[in-house]
Amino acid sequence: MDDGLRVTDRLMVPGTELRERFSRSSGPGGQGVNTADSRVELSFDLARSPSLPEPLRARALERLAGRLVDGVLTVAASEHRAQLANREAARERMAALLREAVAPPPPPRRPTRPSRGAKERRLADKKRQAQRKRERRVDGD
Repeated sequence: MDDGLRVTDRLMVPGTELRERFSRSSGPGGQGVNTADSRVELSFDLARSPSLPEPLRARALERLAGRLVDGVLTVAASEHRAQLANREAARERMAALLREAVAPPPPPRRPTRPSRGAKERRLADKKRQAQRKRERRVDGD
């Protein structure tokens, strides 16, 4: 594979670092299912990739830890009948995973407190609900 994988505007994974493996898809497919190797497994050695800057690699390794096997990220695609379509689907899925993994962390949440009006409304609603339940009650006299 000679063309790279565009992850973000600034990040491109060279095609030489991607490995594709082809196999037969499972499930129904007619006559061609037993002969066509249309399932695609796309692998990328995230831990040893020279194309990722060190801070991005560390962030991606941490976020994708559950999906990695020996530092290698693998994505499979077999939803299409054509191998080319599965190759494109696998590449899109890999790019989306990497894009999400190298994205900067969200800004920290600033703790806030409910306003005085919100507290008063909540207590007024509680009193109204309690009064409603009290009125529904049947005394045992």
